[in-house]
Amino acid sequence: MDRTGHTQSLRSTLADDPDYAALIETFIAELPGRIAAIEAAVRGADAGRLRTIAHQLKGAAPGYGFGPIGDAAASLEACIDASADGSLTRATDSAMRLAALCRSAASGAKPA
Repeated sequence: MDRTGHTQSLRSTLADDPDYAALIETFIAELPGRIAAIEAAVRGADAGRLRTIAHQLKGAAPGYGFGPIGDAAASLEACIDASADGSLTRATDSAMRLAALCRSAASGAKPA
């Protein structure tokens, strides 16, 4: 986020590598579905589904050059794991940060 609180477009660190262009495009194309799944899991208080999504993004995103998404996903997964009662009270903010990062990558970070 910038100093005004707006999320800037997140660009893959591999975006300038032509060998990764198609892979990054595919990853970016899947982000709207992942965002919808995160938001649906939060609305449905489905900690298990949210943890699965976070775990998948934690592993995949860095491989496509989106380290901040991987870091946010790892943070969300840890937050869910630390919740003794399985509630999403503390994880909701982390989930929304993850969704915002995914949205910023999907909104304008197309590889060259």
